[in-house]
Amino acid sequence: MMMTMKSEFIDYIKSILPSHLSLEEFVASCQTPLRKSIRVNTLKISVEDFQDHVLPQGWILHPIPWCPEGFWIERTDSTIPLGSTVEHLAGLFYIQEASSMLPPQALFADIESPSLVLDMAAAPGSKTTQMAGLMDNRGCLVANEYSASRIKSLHANVQRLGVRNVALTHFDAHVFGHYCEASFDAILLDAPCGGEGTIRKDDTALDDWSMQHIESVSAIQFKLIQSAFRALKVGGHLIYSTCTLNTIENQQVCYALKEAFPDAVEFCSLAELFDGADQSLTEEGFLHIWPQIYDSEGFFVAKIRKTREVESAPDLVKRIKSSAFKPAARKVIQDLDAYYLQHFGVKPSEYGTVMCRDQEFWLFPFDFSDIAQHVRYDRVGIRLGQQFKKGFRAHHDAMIALPLLTSKMIELTAEQAQTYLKGQDLVYNSEDFLGECCVSFQGYPLGLVKILTHKLKNNLPRHLVKDNMIIN
Repeated sequence: MMMTMKSEFIDYIKSILPSHLSLEEFVASCQTPLRKSIRVNTLKISVEDFQDHVLPQGWILHPIPWCPEGFWIERTDSTIPLGSTVEHLAGLFYIQEASSMLPPQALFADIESPSLVLDMAAAPGSKTTQMAGLMDNRGCLVANEYSASRIKSLHANVQRLGVRNVALTHFDAHVFGHYCEASFDAILLDAPCGGEGTIRKDDTALDDWSMQHIESVSAIQFKLIQSAFRALKVGGHLIYSTCTLNTIENQQVCYALKEAFPDAVEFCSLAELFDGADQSLTEEGFLHIWPQIYDSEGFFVAKIRKTREVESAPDLVKRIKSSAFKPAARKVIQDLDAYYLQHFGVKPSEYGTVMCRDQEFWLFPFDFSDIAQHVRYDRVGIRLGQQFKKGFRAHHDAMIALPLLTSKMIELTAEQAQTYLKGQDLVYNSEDFLGECCVSFQGYPLGLVKILTHKLKNNLPRHLVKDNMIIN
């Protein structure tokens, strides 16, 4: 891949490039395609089991130093795109650039498991799902996305990876400092930026580059980081990250925050985050990652601790108090648990708060009540199903997100799994049981079927059907 970089951009990079790095290596690195990388989804499978699972398929995994679940990947015996593999569809891994795995790892390093976490700019969900894994689906993770067009992809990834502790919101993230003042234990602000670090995968990343554009973006970033800091509890940690290289959008935004709250902002060093972090460490303890250092995207990560209370924003707004969801009645919860236990070997109420809206049931994170009245949410937790006159009907989300009993699932062959993922019914003879069941492939849930006398009726949601699905 060859690209032409503006001379103004090269001159600016030369002015800020650390003395131990060469401009020639920077330019050469930018002309080199990125290595493919994935992150194992430990909500579904352990790293060790994943390695054992894919090794016979010719997947060669090289560990990423800063993320125990992350690997650069080579494949020797398959032409199937990574995104079309059954392992991807089953949510066993996420295709994620290596550098973007750094912010969640930095946020959760050396802190107790937080119960309330905010991802201020969440789509498409790579860092949201990574944080959910680090939280082991515990606590409550508020994932906000301002762009309406990206909400769908965010939810799809949360659903596919079996995340059940997320509450989705759709706001301009400036509001959190007002709506949710001093509410969160930990916050990730992966800020919108100029994207200079993405040029290895996007040859148009620098088309709009100018110093004027950088200045305008940094003004937005400063408002966002102030909002994040106000929403953070005293003693809590904030990660500010970008995929750009200039110091105006990176170090200077952090310094502006410290100037605004001089007695409350503490910069935390990331020197011990992983072996080799010193190669990208700034004097403040930030990570300023140039693409040639780790053969990755360019990135910036700063960790900030809030040491004391700050004054409220002058235009504090009222909290949202209305919700269509109500806690389910105890008898209904017992009946729902009994249904799930019979059909799937799991009691939903052990993993969250069962809520209802009309005859529809959802599982909200236990800790969601601490943040429920602050803002309006687009979607919370996972959908469990509906209640009808003759009983309950489960929902696909619950099959993917709850720890179902393996003995309660129908294990499919590769051919059957391929047929199922294409949305087709399966031939099946049952003498003992008629009703709902989950089907699996190699032990991993794929979705729901209804067992009839001579077939399995496919209940896979239409948007998940893969007409060209091929399983090795």
